[in-house]
Amino acid sequence: ERFLADEPIELLDGQGTALIRRTPVGVLLGIMPWNYPYYQVARFAGPNLLLGNTIILKHAPQCPESAAALQQIFDDAGFPAGAYVNVYATNEQIAVAIADPRVRGVSLTGSERAGAAVAETAGRHLKKVVLELGGSDPFIILSTNDMDATVEAAIAGRFENSGQACNAAKRFIVAAAVYDEFLEKFTSEVLRTADELAPLSSVAAAQRLAEQVDRAVADGATLVSAGERRGAWFPPGVLTGVSPDSASYREELFGPVATVIKVASEDEAVAVANDTPFGLGSYVFTTDAEQAKRVADKIDAGMVFINAVGAEGVELPFGGVKRSGFGRELGRFGIDEFVNKKLI
Repeated sequence: ERFLADEPIELLDGQGTALIRRTPVGVLLGIMPWNYPYYQVARFAGPNLLLGNTIILKHAPQCPESAAALQQIFDDAGFPAGAYVNVYATNEQIAVAIADPRVRGVSLTGSERAGAAVAETAGRHLKKVVLELGGSDPFIILSTNDMDATVEAAIAGRFENSGQACNAAKRFIVAAAVYDEFLEKFTSEVLRTADELAPLSSVAAAQRLAEQVDRAVADGATLVSAGERRGAWFPPGVLTGVSPDSASYREELFGPVATVIKVASEDEAVAVANDTPFGLGSYVFTTDAEQAKRVADKIDAGMVFINAVGAEGVELPFGGVKRSGFGRELGRFGIDEFVNKKLI
């Protein structure tokens, strides 16, 4: 109710009154990914249904049963018929839906390629779009008074969902003073996780990750791995010495492989963190509060988490910049994406 309340505007000449009234825009199309098949839908549909928009939801083709279950959940919860509609549709059919004048906006969580295709179609038809795409989130370690806890956070940040998370920590940027200790303990823990990891989403996903890792090694990197790929199961591993000239240096590794990079200074850590086409999340670990603020201000990303992983919440806006997309989900800023901010 606070988020949707009328917002008065103070008029400069003092004559009359003005306010912004937030109202729904209408039908929204959601295109959601397989990697968090319930949570991703809830964070898009929930706020927009509360606002008064209605939802057409096209889920990933890999999870038709999750899609049907979500429809049942919304029906059982008592939403009016048609407020939330699950559809099984091809990409061509979705393009037709985006073009339909009854659809007023589109929200996609997924790959860069899918995001570009949807944004192109939506742009031709003047539709508002929110895109939450990939990430190659930096995890900067400048100092720590508890290396074991820092390593535990690094493992959690990289290997949740077998590393298949857009906002997973993917590049570990470590100050020289703590690099050796971190790399030794982190690598040991990575290898230990092998028995705990589920397979990736498909054999094709594992093959794609293997190609990226093999390319990095061919370009001079060193890989320490827990074994060999078996179908869709990919062994957890650590890459060091990845060349900035290698394509793998700036790609998103969507699976249980971590890249570790040594830096000599705070400024170099920031430069390496920002040397990516992505800008979703980031993590900064330091014992110096002023340093944390400095680094957070300099990181070119939509989110910065200091001395914490997994700190998301429904009240905290989620989203990125650069090739990680635009717009926000969750919280006040997420609920503001698909509203008519009507001036009265």
